[in-house]
Amino acid sequence: MAKSKNARSEKMKTPQFRVSFPHVFTPAKSIDGGKEKYSIVMLFDKKSDLKEMKKEVSAIIKEQWGEMPKNFQSPFKSGNEKYENNPELYAPYKDHTVITASSMSQPGIVDRRRQAIIDPSEFYAGCYAHATVNAFTWEYMGKKGVSFGLQNVQMLNDGEAFSGKAKAEDDFDAIDDVEDEEDTSSEVGADDFDL
Repeated sequence: MAKSKNARSEKMKTPQFRVSFPHVFTPAKSIDGGKEKYSIVMLFDKKSDLKEMKKEVSAIIKEQWGEMPKNFQSPFKSGNEKYENNPELYAPYKDHTVITASSMSQPGIVDRRRQAIIDPSEFYAGCYAHATVNAFTWEYMGKKGVSFGLQNVQMLNDGEAFSGKAKAEDDFDAIDDVEDEEDTSSEVGADDFDL
């Protein structure tokens, strides 16, 4: 488990990102089997201005180590690596910068009007949001790096869900009058099917 050091940035607001793997209502265990955390994977497209976030990371690297340490683990990942390994699963990651932010405490989640989002189905992988985060340094098993702590999240816009599952309202037409269908169950028996 990554061990937080003293160098920590001020809270900052991210540019808009596409949400992936949101664990903001219920914590989940990390890949390395550590403690459960609330987390979100943020996908930033090429137009995103990440200068402020990169500036804060550079500042705390200098504060903590003076210079970039060897084998530094950057919080800014290329989505193309995941895409190339599994194009079907990680199609949305292509040509995006990927940043994961996490926290031991649950973040606040609000909509565009700053109203709390309570229903987990309303905040999903594929929607658009921005978040408040802070960068911090860590050292673990000989490695040194910077990660982002998750503070709060604001959903900005809907987007195509990454699950690919259609919404129920998109599968059916509206029906004004529902007539009872003729019951023909007695006309077909189990023996009529070759199972």
